[in-house]
Formats: sequence, structure tokens, C-alpha cells
Amino acid sequence: MARNKVNLWETHSSTVLSITLVLFLLGLCLLVEYHSYRTTHDMQERITYKVDLVPDITDEAALMLKTRIETIPCVKHVDYISRDRAAEIFAEDLDDDFVSFIGYNPLYPSMMVNLRADYIPETSQSGRTDNIKAFADEVKDLEFVTGVTFQENVVNELNDVFYKVTWFLIIFMALLIIVSILMISSTIHISLYAQRDTIRTMQLVGAKSGFIAHPFLARSVWYGLLGALIAIMILAIATGIFNQSFSGMDLLNSTHLYWYLGIAAVIIVIGIVLSYLSTLFAVRRYLRQNN
Repeated sequence: MARNKVNLWETHSSTVLSITLVLFLLGLCLLVEYHSYRTTHDMQERITYKVDLVPDITDEAALMLKTRIETIPCVKHVDYISRDRAAEIFAEDLDDDFVSFIGYNPLYPSMMVNLRADYIPETSQSGRTDNIKAFADEVKDLEFVTGVTFQENVVNELNDVFYKVTWFLIIFMALLIIVSILMISSTIHISLYAQRDTIRTMQLVGAKSGFIAHPFLARSVWYGLLGALIAIMILAIATGIFNQSFSGMDLLNSTHLYWYLGIAAVIIVIGIVLSYLSTLFAVRRYLRQNN
């Protein structure tokens, strides 16, 4: 009897441990996906689109044009760079007053525009960013505008990297779930075998399969919940340690709180469902084989 209790305790512990490891890896994948999403979008909104203006535009007309560009739905921020300001910036970069040297200012005024990340497509299609080109075409038709320039290859590469990372994580998580179901099912099968005498006695007295399976399924919900809570605790500790080691990441910013709570809720749901389904498959298979 004592030996059976030890075996059952080892089985329960290994089941919870298996669920915890799986949920920790799933949670880690979700955190990586979330932060790669936020980082990509932050970088997308830092990309500057230069709107070239005619050289003789007045400051009043430029400010009116700036207001007009700001009304475009995809635009997040606009800076007007006058000819004099452009010369100051260029002189600071060169560390030399080139205007005095050549006798005139050859630079043109411009608008520096940043777009909203949710407007920029997450993947490029045939190497083209159609939404951005639609914005460029709209701005080109405005008065005083001579052209719009941006680094299209940077936009495409940034979008493609995020797209590839997302699909890699999705495939990895799918494989992880499949492996975890098989692993947990095997562990539950061992637990059933350890209680084979009790199960056999229940079958002999006419107990239905649903009645026999009920305590195992009820226990599986607690396994899933316990494994999820432990995994969330480990993830929280790991996030705190990582944030301390790389303070520039700012992983504990309050803006992340709701997303972290959402990820925690997903982990709990996946843990319960995963444990329940794995147990259900294992119990049905065991009872079918021993009828």
C-alpha cells in the first residue's frame, strides 16, 4: 500500500512537472512574440519618410501644408525642416559652417513624417509596401511637394523578419502542444496502471466508463491549473531577472501589464484544456483496452 502511494505521488508530481515545463515554454514563446511585435512596431514608427518641398515655399504655406499632412489617417507625427534649420543640422553633422564656405544654402526645405505602425503592413507583398506607396502618392499630389523618399528595403526587411519570427513561433508552439499531449497522456496512462486493481474492481461491479473517468478528469483540471500557476510564477521571476540584466529592455513597464495579464490568462486556459484533453484521451484508451 505504501509503495502504491509513493508511485501515485511520483506520477502526480511528474504530471504537474510535465505540464509546467510545457506551459513555461509556451508562455516564453508568447512573451517573445509580444515583445518582437512591440519592438517591430516601435521601429516601424521611427522610420522617417522625407517629403521634399519646393525651395521658395514660405513658412506660412509650409505650416498649412504640415497641418494638411497631419490630417492623413496614417500619419503619426510631422516635423517641418526649413532651409535654415536643414543647414544647421547639416553643419552640426559636418562640424563645419559649409554655408559660409560656399556662399549660399543649397538645401531644400522638407517635412519629416512618421507613420502609425498599424497602417504599415506586417508583411511585404512581392517586395512592395502598397499602403506606404498609397500614402506617398497622396502626398505627392499636394501643392509645394516635389517628392517623397523613404528606405523601402528597410521597411520590407523589417516586416519580413517579424513575419518569419511569428510563423516560427506558431509552428514551434503547435509542435510543443502535440508533444505535450502525448507526454501527459503517457504519464496519465502510468497513473491508471498504478490503480489498475481499483479500476478493475469498479468495472466488475458494473461502473460505467464515465464514472471511472470522472475523478481522473477532475484531477486533471487541478493539474492544469497548478502547472499553469507554477509556470506563470517562473515566467514572472525570469522576466524580472532578465529586466535587471538588460535594463534597456524596460520589460516591467506598466504599458505591458495588461498584455502580461492576458498572456497569464491564456496560459491558465491552455493548461487546463491541455491537461483535460490529454487525460481524456489516456483514460478512454486505457478503458477501451481493458474492457
